[in-house]
Amino acid sequence: MSELVFIGTSDAFGAGGRRQSAILLRAPGGGVMLDCGMTTATGLAEVGIDRNEIDSILVSHFHGDHYGGIPTILLAMLYADARRDSLRIAGPPGVEERVRRLARAMGYSLEEQEWSFPISFVEYSLSTAAEVGPVAVRAFETRHSPHTCPHGLIVDAGPLKVAYSGDTGWFDDLPREVGEANLFVSECTYHGGEGFGLHLTHAQLVEHRDEFHCGRMILTHLGEEMVDYRDACEFETADDGLVVDL
Repeated sequence: MSELVFIGTSDAFGAGGRRQSAILLRAPGGGVMLDCGMTTATGLAEVGIDRNEIDSILVSHFHGDHYGGIPTILLAMLYADARRDSLRIAGPPGVEERVRRLARAMGYSLEEQEWSFPISFVEYSLSTAAEVGPVAVRAFETRHSPHTCPHGLIVDAGPLKVAYSGDTGWFDDLPREVGEANLFVSECTYHGGEGFGLHLTHAQLVEHRDEFHCGRMILTHLGEEMVDYRDACEFETADDGLVVDL
């Protein structure tokens, strides 16, 4: 049986005292992280997940609350875990240079380490799905800060298909991109109105709900507005530590 573990479900600012974006997909062939925000190492320890479960990390875009935890996770795998198994990191074009530059800025240059395990990088292509460890990943462009190379992801794990929005404002092709995924994990930073165009709101998802044909929808990346309106939400919402059977 596959399952999804929500490690971090807040916006960039820790709304509601929760952690930044990170989700572990326990697929039949191995464990895949969807994003890896700066609080991910603490989150994995808090929910009792062994880092050796992680075969691959999928990055939706280059904002710190979505990929800023990677350097720390890599060093923990090296020094605390003495890892031997390979790790794959997939992301938008330039992912390897972005991760290496981030690590240098944090004082953890990857080039200065003698790695006990292979690290490989995979860039998404919009035209074809990429094989990343135990899953196949198809990326699609989203409506978010252009300099972060924002992408949503369709993760194919055998008979199971999980769609993940990353960060995005509303765009008309979103339901088509999600398609008939078994589960759509959607960001929902705000409750009312249109937000400021780069994040989804609950009101927009309610307005367009009939356009989606996915099996199930769970909201994450919840901002303060959504924390305050949780009791009035018309969709499932995630909290840190939530485990969903798939």
